[in-house]
Amino acid sequence: MWNLPGPGMKPMSPALVDWFRQALSRKPTKKPVSPESAPSDVSQPSSPDSPPSLGRSSEASPIPTPSHGGADGGGGSSGRWSKDYDVCVCHSEEDLAAAQELVSYLEGGAASLRCFLQLRDATPGGAIVSELCHALSSSHCRVLLITPGFLRDPWCRYQMLQALSEAPGAEGRTIPLMSGLSRAAYPAELRYMYFVDGRGPERGFRQVREAVMR
Repeated sequence: MWNLPGPGMKPMSPALVDWFRQALSRKPTKKPVSPESAPSDVSQPSSPDSPPSLGRSSEASPIPTPSHGGADGGGGSSGRWSKDYDVCVCHSEEDLAAAQELVSYLEGGAASLRCFLQLRDATPGGAIVSELCHALSSSHCRVLLITPGFLRDPWCRYQMLQALSEAPGAEGRTIPLMSGLSRAAYPAELRYMYFVDGRGPERGFRQVREAVMR
């Protein structure tokens, strides 16, 4: 067909005819697409039975597995042994003998409560205020041996206020033990919590022990 010229046209040379044949027989080549030029999000048709595909951020950030601690849930010490003492006994200097009897009662028996008695357990050479604050914060409960001597002693009042600041509110951690006083002499700072009457059986020692155990 290439050798038949139209009217008024010169016939093409065989070389030019071969060139046209080769040009028409060539297939267009596709330009390779680099990863950088490829679109980041390509929507894929999903069938009703196939789960929805996750985005790129979901693949890069897997859901973390929750970690579990020890038996108490936090991996640390808990319960009774989380503090050094079960009871810190606050008393006046003139009531030392009564405080020693109370401590002996609490430390004896099956309970074997760990008590802090300042004149016995304070660190020699330590500051008095620092030793008291450390003992209060290191004890689960504070027993206030409230007597006439306790009310007269400014240092005992400081102990009482410090104990209340360590456990504010009626949390059962501060246990007043009234001895030798009428109800009217009960300190106003403690009116929102019950006290143990030292005139009861065993001078109230058993009630104090039961309160600490609770």
